[in-house]
Amino acid sequence: MRKLLNTLFILTEDHYLSLDRENVVVNCGKEEVARFPLHTLEGILCFSYAGASPALMGACAKRGVDLAFFSPQGQFLARAVGESQGNVLLRQAQYRVSDDPAASVRYAKGFLLGKVYNARWVLERATRDHPQRVPVERLKEISRQLAAALQRIEEAITPEELLGLEGEAAQRYFDGFDSLILQQRESFSFTKRSRRPPLDPVNAMLSFAYTLLARDCAAALEGVGLDPYVGFLHRPRPGRTSLALDLMEELRAVLADRFVVTCINQKVLTGKHFHQQESGAVLLTDEGRRAFLKAWQQRKQQTLQHPFLNEKIPWGLVPHVQALLLARTLRGDMERYPPFFWK
Repeated sequence: MRKLLNTLFILTEDHYLSLDRENVVVNCGKEEVARFPLHTLEGILCFSYAGASPALMGACAKRGVDLAFFSPQGQFLARAVGESQGNVLLRQAQYRVSDDPAASVRYAKGFLLGKVYNARWVLERATRDHPQRVPVERLKEISRQLAAALQRIEEAITPEELLGLEGEAAQRYFDGFDSLILQQRESFSFTKRSRRPPLDPVNAMLSFAYTLLARDCAAALEGVGLDPYVGFLHRPRPGRTSLALDLMEELRAVLADRFVVTCINQKVLTGKHFHQQESGAVLLTDEGRRAFLKAWQQRKQQTLQHPFLNEKIPWGLVPHVQALLLARTLRGDMERYPPFFWK
């Protein structure tokens, strides 16, 4: 378990939550593991199938404490809510920002600054860690182009400008992406991003990783009471979790892209894990998907120092922390949304 931003995260599958007077009690079997005063909490995110007592659910609903349930793998299951109160105000604030182009741009800038900063750092880290195996000068030049893009993003004033800058920066970043692949070159090479359908194994893995990351971001937004379908950079569209796509932008390079490169370089997946359809689409086999998903869950359990909180957390909690920070900013508790800047 972990307490961050006045939110209690229950990360162990067999922990059960109950209420004792005004305290949240964390139990494992018949043993009490910990307790927290309920009045000190703004939310509880429970990644446990054991669940919580009805008394605790009622107390959380009455006191306006968000209580959300996820599978141990991070899939959103449900939220316990009582009378409509705090969350409706949060969503109203979200909808107002989405309807206001100027306000949307302020939030969209944060997502894109995080995206471009992290993409740049992924390339810089490759030149630092593998100076004899990557084209250092070429990657440094791309890094300089991304640094210039950061300044232009800060100065942009319309959604159209931001989308154009995002597209240019993504193209520059992917121009250097193939250099990060150091093993299995006979099976894995990257020339350009292809989405629908992916036309090579690297693009197949990137698309699958982005799908998993978008799902995790949507679950995180649901858990804090935000509407994952109403975004700021990605405009609302039926069936599209636009705000989840916004939130995942700053995590693409550091979580999804680096994971794909690791799977290739450490030979977690090989050429046998892919098949090509008659249409030209390249897809993961059933065995490949299982290996990919197993490695993805292991990656989410690895820890890092969160750059804003200055605390060690699992990678799997990063979308949830960023969703909490976004909700606090929309509520007016914070002046500006702090993007995730990987260090």
